[in-house]
Parts: sequence; C-alpha cells; structure tokens
Amino acid sequence: MTTETITKLHESNRAAWNEGAIRYAEEVESDIHFLRDGGANFCPPEFPYLQDLEQWCGRAIHLQCAGGRDTLSLWNVGAKEVVGIDISDTMIECAQRKSEALQAPATWYRSDVLQTPIELDGTADLVYTGRGALIWIMYIDAWATVPARLLKPGGALYIFDGHPLTWVWDADADHYKLDARYGNYFSTTVEPEQGWSPNYIGDIGVPTEQQVVKYERQWNLGQIVSAVAAAGLRIERLEEHGETYWDQFPQMLPELVGRLPNTFSLLARKPEA
Repeated sequence: MTTETITKLHESNRAAWNEGAIRYAEEVESDIHFLRDGGANFCPPEFPYLQDLEQWCGRAIHLQCAGGRDTLSLWNVGAKEVVGIDISDTMIECAQRKSEALQAPATWYRSDVLQTPIELDGTADLVYTGRGALIWIMYIDAWATVPARLLKPGGALYIFDGHPLTWVWDADADHYKLDARYGNYFSTTVEPEQGWSPNYIGDIGVPTEQQVVKYERQWNLGQIVSAVAAAGLRIERLEEHGETYWDQFPQMLPELVGRLPNTFSLLARKPEA
C-alpha cells in the first residue's frame, strides 16, 4: 500500500470520526465531573501496568487519544504532564475543553498518528495507546516507529487493545461463531464500513448510507509484536485477558464470555542509550 493510499484512507477515517465524535461531545461535562473527582477510566487489567506513575512518569503521550478522557486519567493516576494525539478535529476540541476546565497540564495535537510532530521525539516516559486504536492504522510497521521515536531511553510503551481474535466472531451470535465476513484471523483485507455499532457509538442522526466511509485493518498478535520489536523496542511482557473493554458481544452467553481472549496488554521498553 502506497503512502498516498494510506493517507487517503486515514483522512476518510478522520472525517468519519468527526461525525462519530458527536457522542463524545455530549459527554464532555460528565467527563469533567468524573475526572475532577479523581476518576481513572481504565479497565482492571490496565492498572498493574500503570502503577506508581508519579514516581517515574514526567510526560505520558497518548496516541489516538479520542476525547481525552483516558489521557487525563493518566494524569489522575500520576503522570505529571500528558499529551494527546488524535486525527479527529472534534475529538481534540472535546479534549481541550476538558483540560481547560480541569486546568490540567495537557497539550493536544490534531494529527494523523503517523505524522506525530517530531518536536515530541525523545520526550515521553510513557507512550500509551489502545482500546480499539490499532484497527484504524493501515501500516503497523510505520506505526511502531512512532512510539519508538517519542520515548526517552528507558521509557515504556503500553498497549491495551482488543485482542485480534475478537475480529473473527459474529458479534450478534449467542456463542462463538465465525463471522461470515470477518472470520479469518489472518485476513489482510482493508474493510470499508458505514455506520457505528449500537453498543459503541450508535445512531448519530445521519442515515447510515450517507455517513462517511471508514476503513479498518485487523492486525494479528504476531504482526503487532513483530512491528514493535522491529522498531527497536524491547518486549517485556505480553498478556492476554478475558476482560472486554466494550460490549462487543451483547448476545453472548455470560458463561462463554471470558473463555477466550478479548483484550491484550503489551509492554515494551526503549533500551537505555
């Protein structure tokens, strides 16, 4: 895939997320209250990886930060300063409103993650990303070079994301059943979509057929780990979790959820100079 094609697909995703961000904009005030009360919007498996930030994290950079709730949660759990990068203009506006209301030490950049400003290179003690981030990236090897250049020597990359295996299952089934379209773990197809899952963003007030086309590309676990390693980061821990981060399988029998991995954690570190 050429650089021109990648940019074109990412820009379509930018327009789609500007549409979908209407739901995030509606939650700005509630997010401000949540964060002002000391809230930390993380899933249980994430907390062990985000311990004692006040002791070692001067700057945390959140790639694909959406509306900034998770970014500002990093501040609440100890990061002295946070930086958020997101491709959506509307998401960055939401994040800015929150940090201004909280008087938080936060800086926001509207940018394609692959074009993250070089002025941030070598400034992060922690690069954090996930929660459905990687499927929007069309070139995983290029993506992995971004946290590698942002981190200080000794700094950590922490990814908490949906496990690639969840891509293959029929989201409307009450048991694990291969999806007719997505049921290939090793697929390399870029999938165009219109509309949003009712359990994620849902109805945005625009007919589905009139919404901007967005593009997703699933990366399997081997591709993600290999890209991070090839970028020069040292893999320290890879963990698979049964916990979900959103209601992806609303019809699934409760006794089945968690028997297969739904999320994963990847911790990597930039070697000391």
